[in-house]
Amino acid sequence: MSTFKSLHILNYRIWFVGALISNVGTWMQRTAQDWLVFAHLTAHDAGAVGITMALQLGPQLFLAPVAGLVADRFNRKRLLVLTQSAMALLSAGLGILVVTGAAQLWHVYAFALMLGVVSALDAPVRQTFVSELVQDDYLPNAVALNSASFNVARMIGPAVAGVLTAVVGPGWVFLINTLTFVPLLLSLAKIPSSSLRRLPRAPAGRGRIREGLRYVRYRPDLVVVLVAIFIVGTLGLNFALFIAAMVGTEFGLDAGAFGLMNSIMAIGSVAGALLSAGRGKPRLRVIFGAAAAFGVTSGIAAMAPNYFWYGVALVPVGLFAITMMTSANGYVQTTTEPVMRGRVMALYMAIFMGGTPLGAPLVGWVANTAGPRWSMAVAAGAGLLAALIGLVWIIRAKHLRLHFNRRAHGLRYFRVESRTGAAGAGRDARPEAQQGGRT
Repeated sequence: MSTFKSLHILNYRIWFVGALISNVGTWMQRTAQDWLVFAHLTAHDAGAVGITMALQLGPQLFLAPVAGLVADRFNRKRLLVLTQSAMALLSAGLGILVVTGAAQLWHVYAFALMLGVVSALDAPVRQTFVSELVQDDYLPNAVALNSASFNVARMIGPAVAGVLTAVVGPGWVFLINTLTFVPLLLSLAKIPSSSLRRLPRAPAGRGRIREGLRYVRYRPDLVVVLVAIFIVGTLGLNFALFIAAMVGTEFGLDAGAFGLMNSIMAIGSVAGALLSAGRGKPRLRVIFGAAAAFGVTSGIAAMAPNYFWYGVALVPVGLFAITMMTSANGYVQTTTEPVMRGRVMALYMAIFMGGTPLGAPLVGWVANTAGPRWSMAVAAGAGLLAALIGLVWIIRAKHLRLHFNRRAHGLRYFRVESRTGAAGAGRDARPEAQQGGRT
């Protein structure tokens, strides 16, 4: 079956299993950390959750160029062993502080920042390591399955963390997460280095970071994708904050309900990732169409009258968010030269993850002052704005226009046509001929 074809490759299958277990632990820690800040260390302060997210994701903005060059220059398998080990130690340290009752809010901030630094170095390495496990024609499928793994973990992790947080406290969740790094480290040890694909490495010397930035600058299709990702990532993907505020403030429920709601949204996320895995080559129209649908469904979720209908609304929110992100990730990786892939993916991850520190405090402030529903309205606007920017770019790049005709009985319709030819001719004026892109 084409949806799971990358799992037929032994190295990828070993990596997939280890990463899935580790991802479950990661989501357990994220859920427990957010609830620790929101309900244990503050009096339901969404702004404090936003600050924690900003500290954890902020290093992506500043370390992206260096992290991307490191991913292109050095052995990715060895780098992953180092970064994953460091994250395990940080999880253990925070867990010990919380279990012993010594944790204060500033401790969580400090650990979030340290974890953010390590994660910034880990992200481009982890993203591009997949290209050493599978051939290029399998890469979009492998990227989508990675996303599916991440979101299956999102279904399992928050629900387990919600129960454990309520029963034994968040500190033990952090310590359990420490153990989930072991399978990933074992999977890396089991994959022979000699069996990995040998891809071009960036040579040593000055100007390699600028080289990566210049590459993106002259790929306008990549630029418009990165702009859309920045808008949605900054204002639309603060799910922990949205859900904590809606569940805790709007509906007055506890950590178990918070974890369950994260898992419910992940049902849609997994569906979106699996649909992307079976779709084949990622396209720009899928990215921007999913952004529009994310905006619409976020607006519907903002108006949900109660906890049940909020959960129902979050399923399509998760589906379209992951469809957009998985398609964008696959598009960037598959249309980028292998020797540039680490630097370009570092920039992608910086914009995707690092934009949140800019938006999370703002969205938290909106939740505190105007209410949680308005914070989700911000997400809806972000999705629609990203879709509009993508639509305008595609029309301009393909030299298209909207042509209106009058039908019988006074009804009107329109079709898209090239400025230089008949309707539909724009399909032949693809920007990838000059820019390496796909619409």
